[in-house]
Amino acid sequence: MKALTLTEYMNLVYGDAPDPQIAGDEVLVRVRACGICGSDVHGMDGSTGRRVPPVIMGHEAAGVIAEVGGQVRDWKRGDRVTFDSTISCGVCWYCQRGLPNLCDRRRVLGVSCEDYRQNGAFAELVALPARILYGVPDSVSFEQAAMVEPASVAVHAVRRAAVSLGDVAVVMGTGMIGLFVVQALCASGCAKIIAVDIEPQKLALARKLGADVALNANECDVAKEVRGHTEGRGADVALEVIGLGPTINTAIACLRKGGTLALVGNFRPTVEIPLQAVVTRQLTLAGCCANCDDYPTTLELLGRKAINTASLVSATPPLAEGTAWFKRLYDREPGLLKVILQC
Repeated sequence: MKALTLTEYMNLVYGDAPDPQIAGDEVLVRVRACGICGSDVHGMDGSTGRRVPPVIMGHEAAGVIAEVGGQVRDWKRGDRVTFDSTISCGVCWYCQRGLPNLCDRRRVLGVSCEDYRQNGAFAELVALPARILYGVPDSVSFEQAAMVEPASVAVHAVRRAAVSLGDVAVVMGTGMIGLFVVQALCASGCAKIIAVDIEPQKLALARKLGADVALNANECDVAKEVRGHTEGRGADVALEVIGLGPTINTAIACLRKGGTLALVGNFRPTVEIPLQAVVTRQLTLAGCCANCDDYPTTLELLGRKAINTASLVSATPPLAEGTAWFKRLYDREPGLLKVILQC
């Protein structure tokens, strides 16, 4: 098969790779579309330690089943599918309690680290456990289905934030996941969504996708502005989608007493927080890891156009051009959002 392989840091090569072999409980998927995630772009230079060469990256994908293992009963050749990026074991304490994202033996597709190597979907074929598959309805294209993984992260975050009808929500960061969070909040019944970023183009897109207010953090006191939109109380919930100390602290400052902060981004492994403010204002901090059986809901939202992916996709080039597109993303080309490779 053809694949895009990270042979060494900063060196992606398109060429031949061995066809993956499937076990009895696995399926072989012929990949039709695979999105380039920011974690792949950052992983390319070795800075994350999660993409040790050689590895085929890619975990945001969809395709058609080409072969099924002998133990697989619920799927057949020709089925249109997408799949979770998390490969859970299905039998540990967490999996048995409906928390596959916290699986003790959790692997992530397209990740190569000290503990394991799991080739991903920047390839014509990928082998996957049947238990992580989800059927793609005819109303959802392969390009849309390749966006289910990042969109499901946003859906999971909104669920973790325990958003209620009529809430005011602040979204810190309007990159790809943040823009999906804005849309998931719209579907949840939020009364007002306040998007915060430092890039005017992203803020404009957030408004287009449902944010009621867009605040440029370089041009205003964000917490003061949020209080101005909430009769002086602060927001009911905030979702931080960056993972930096200053933005987390701003999100905390935006909350009313008793509010909830959902922590989605993890750009930095450690940050300082105002502990006294969290304790005395009785705030809830909710960590959000990947998704937790949120694919069905996300596919349903995509199917009825409650989540718009078209506005987020900048290009859909062939896999053979992947190296060039990775470089453009790595160089932070202005205006470039999601790139989906046709495999």
